Amino acid sequence: MPEANRLTLDATLAARDTLRYTPAGIPAIDCTLRHASMQEEAGGQRKVECELHAVAFADVARRLSRIAVGSELRCEGFLARRYRTGVTVAMHITNIA
Repeated sequence: MPEANRLTLDATLAARDTLRYTPAGIPAIDCTLRHASMQEEAGGQRKVECELHAVAFADVARRLSRIAVGSELRCEGFLARRYRTGVTVAMHITNIA
């Protein structure tokens, strides 16, 4: 089974919830990332715009809670289901550059 699941996304912090804690006491925060760029595809340029739900835990969540909405970020992480039984995905942010 393939194991590669890494994502780096330059985005604007479009929305951010308040810092919360999991039942295990780990800091967590949900947010929405907005991305816009031009990407090469099939020999041409394609305008890409999208929003992606994201979540961060522990120290990354604490850092994200102090970043103003509207700020530009480079987020690194991986994709996983947003909800355990759902089909939509969310980015799990493991680093903010």
